[in-house]
Formats: sequence, C-alpha cells, structure tokens
Amino acid sequence: MDRQVIELRHLRYAVAVAEEGHITRAAARLGIQQPPLSQQIRALEAAIGAPLFRRQPRGVELTAAGRAFVDKARRVLRDTDLAVEAARRASRGQEGQLAIGFTSSAAFHPFVTGVMREMRERAPAITLSLEEASTAELIEALEADRLDAAFVRSPTERLEGLTITHLLDEEMLVALPDHHPRARKDTRRRIALSALADEPLILYRRPTGAGLYDSIIAACRAAGFSPKVAQEASRMVSTLSLVAAGLGISIVPESMARLETAGVSYLRLDRAAGLVAPLALARNKGPASGTLARLLGIVTRRVKDRAV
Repeated sequence: MDRQVIELRHLRYAVAVAEEGHITRAAARLGIQQPPLSQQIRALEAAIGAPLFRRQPRGVELTAAGRAFVDKARRVLRDTDLAVEAARRASRGQEGQLAIGFTSSAAFHPFVTGVMREMRERAPAITLSLEEASTAELIEALEADRLDAAFVRSPTERLEGLTITHLLDEEMLVALPDHHPRARKDTRRRIALSALADEPLILYRRPTGAGLYDSIIAACRAAGFSPKVAQEASRMVSTLSLVAAGLGISIVPESMARLETAGVSYLRLDRAAGLVAPLALARNKGPASGTLARLLGIVTRRVKDRAV
C-alpha cells in the first residue's frame, strides 16, 4: 500500500480500532473478520511509515502518530459524509444553485412570483440567482448555459436546443395617460382595437420583444388599420413611463398594471381583438438537475391547478 491507494475504508478501519481499543471488537463493529482487519492496519502503518497502534495484552492503544492520524481521519470521514449528504440533497432538489431569468413583464405576473415564493419556502437551502432581461437576451443566456430556466414571452423562431413549455395566456390591456379622454369614461367597458387607430402607439422595442411586438402589429392590421408607432422603448416598464408623460398609448400584459404607475390608466380590449401575452418556461433540452427538477415540479403542478 502507498499513499495513492489509501482509501476511505482504511480511515474507517483505523478510527474503529482506535474507538474500540481492540481489533477483534473493531472487526465485529465493521462486519469483517479479525485477521483481514489486522492485515489492513499493518499495511496502513507500512504505507504511512510509522506505527499507529501499540499492541497491549488486552487490546491496543494509539501512538503519537496514531492520535494525529485518527484525529485527521475523523475530520475527513465527517466531511465525506457531509459531502455525500449534500450530493443527495442536491439530487433531490433540496439544495444547490438555480439561475432563473424572466422578462420585465413576466416578473410581475402572480404565477411567476408564486413559483419563486414556493421555491423559497419548500427548498430554502437552494441559492436562487435571478436575472431580468428581454426574451432574446434570456434565450441567449440559456444557450450559453448562464441560466437554468427562464420565464419568457413568445419567441418568434424555433429553437432546436431548447424546450419551450407554454404556461398560460395573459390578457393585454390598453395603457393610456390618465388625462386621456377615454380614461375619464367608464373603464369597466371594453373597447374595440379599431378605436385606437388614430392614437400614437408606444411599443416595446422589437429586437428585444419580437413576439409581443409582432402580435400587436398583426392584430391592428386585422382590425383594419396600420398602427402609428410613435416611440419604441427598450424595456416594458419604460413604455409606461412614456405613456405617463403623455407621449402616446401602449398595449401591455395585464400584469404590468400591478406597477400602479402614476399617471397611467388601463382599459380592456374587446375580446375580438384576440390579443394575449403568452407566458412560457424555456430551458435547455435534456434531463433536469435536482434543483431544476424541483422548479419544474412546482411549475407543472401550478399549471394543472390553474386548469382545474
């Protein structure tokens, strides 16, 4: 035996003999025969180059070298047990790390916040790393393995390396300045999309949110007009700031109204407009790790609960 072949079992042998003070009792505790245990202890001492035990008529006692070795061996075995348990907990999704992305509009949806809250409650040992970005940026981060999963809106292209799971469709609202004539009317009434034909429209910039951008443009054309896009914002929240400033109106997912932005009112569209904001979960294809599997389990159950 040399240092390269000293194994954890040799450490356990030495610790058992030290704690029992007797090779025969240590062998019984370990579930092996006494002669092989004696041979392993002698081989371990030869590999170390120093005796670990002093043989006595009724047992053994540790030498100075033995006390130093057994003390360190206990620490190694304790750390090994902790490492094994940590690996098992990680495989069960009880601890580890999870990087999750979300778009600015998805961040305010109660489905997403509910999933994050449940993850924290059910697996507090998991370290969550959260990143807000556009759908395009989140897809890029997934492909680069910087994220484990992301709540996104509707990607406009097929992504061969990713699994995109549709979660729900969210109603879209008209956001308009609160001094707008329509904001003074009964906001409980739904309006036709065509009623917005002459309004300057503020949209979330297409390169960062192509899915929603394209669906709004398509819905307007289906309603019989080409929208007057007055401004494009780099972030969904920025569109509401521009609306509050009186630069135009916007069409945003309903969850954005949770921001309660000062100076902005909301109207519901007639359902004939067919405008919805899909919410999906994107991840890389392949088997899910323990922490990701925990997230997927929570998401799947919550989707089923919504369907009931």
